[in-house]
Amino acid sequence: MAKKQTAGRDNLGEFAPKFAELNDDVLFGEVWSREDKMSAHDRSLITVSSLLTQGVPQLEAHMKIAKQNGVTKDEMVELITHLSFYAGWPKAWSAFNLAKEIYAD
Repeated sequence: MAKKQTAGRDNLGEFAPKFAELNDDVLFGEVWSREDKMSAHDRSLITVSSLLTQGVPQLEAHMKIAKQNGVTKDEMVELITHLSFYAGWPKAWSAFNLAKEIYAD
């Protein structure tokens, strides 16, 4: 079962309360919790793939979530290697540096 998300309210609750609500309750509360439709593991693979191709800062947080959701180091390495040809070599290098830190233990 997906962990209750509070990052929206914690970071933007006072500044952008509706966005925080949508983040915590809809995206993570409703969409991510539909594990009868798709596992958190698979959602993490898809999310990390999307964020890697965009080159956005949220990649690090979702790579950590992916690890918590059971995505192995070998799976992450294969994901980044595969996407390097589609998303770009520099993005792959950046993603590998994050993955090395996250999967260091």
